[in-house]
Amino acid sequence: MNARTIGEGLDNGPLPERLGDALRYGPFHRALREAIEYRGLSLTRITAHLERLGVKIGQSTLSYWQRGLRHPEVPRSIDTVRALETVLRLPSDSLVVLIGPRQRSGKVDEVVPRFIEVSKVWEDAPALLAEFDAAPETRTNADLRIDAVHDFVQLGPHQEQRSQTTRFVVTAARSGPDRYFATHGGDEGCLIDRAEITTAEGCRLGRVRRMAASGVMAMEFLFDRRLAEGETHVFCFTITDGSGGPSPGLERTFLRGVGTYLVQHAFHRKAMPARVTRQFRSRAGAEPVGTEGLVCGLGRVTSGYFTNLPAGLAEVLIEWA
Repeated sequence: MNARTIGEGLDNGPLPERLGDALRYGPFHRALREAIEYRGLSLTRITAHLERLGVKIGQSTLSYWQRGLRHPEVPRSIDTVRALETVLRLPSDSLVVLIGPRQRSGKVDEVVPRFIEVSKVWEDAPALLAEFDAAPETRTNADLRIDAVHDFVQLGPHQEQRSQTTRFVVTAARSGPDRYFATHGGDEGCLIDRAEITTAEGCRLGRVRRMAASGVMAMEFLFDRRLAEGETHVFCFTITDGSGGPSPGLERTFLRGVGTYLVQHAFHRKAMPARVTRQFRSRAGAEPVGTEGLVCGLGRVTSGYFTNLPAGLAEVLIEWA
């Protein structure tokens, strides 16, 4: 049986919006899963069709691929992925472009903690990220190295956090990444459903998921292209939300190391702090290191600067008068 007869009887019309978006934006496992669901083929049927095309692949491998637990290796798997396009009646190379060029394995000795291992604040984060079809939390954003992060927090007259502008500088560890997944936790009492997200240079807002009970939300920021290996990219976004109570400061969680991190707080003239301290902890409850008091200088701004951080919690704590 040749490639033309494999897909006989299947709808050859326009693809549904969900599948079209998945093929356009990826990632690969999402596109594959959407295509399989749309065509209504079991993995047994798919592997049988592939075998008729001279391609042998186990059902377990296909299952891993569509769940994002494994990724097709390039160039070895290109013929298999092209055969999948034939069986699933997809446009030529629509899946191939999502697997990217040959990828190198990450550092063998890199141990990436889970959110809950660093801080219980992020207990709901994995569930929210899962709604994006993102990779497991220890692999989320794994193709991007974080070179620098800058948080600028604007505080209001009632000690509340008004806005947080975040700028990332990232470098692609391998070719292909075209988005970044971020999480945000509001201060106690915040109405996370009212938080507004705006983007500046380098990205546009994709999907957003919120969990009102815990005040946590997850966001997808889309780049304008797929980054080449070694390419550096800068993107920026702002979260506006003045619904929370007095801000205790900012705690940023890093699941992987980061080159530099700068966090600044701009205080309102009617609500000045008694003390501001920066520190780092490997996880919640661990002994803080690098504790340092920060000066509130001209412009009523404090600046906490960290360099060469490992995975853990970088914190700037505010004590109010």
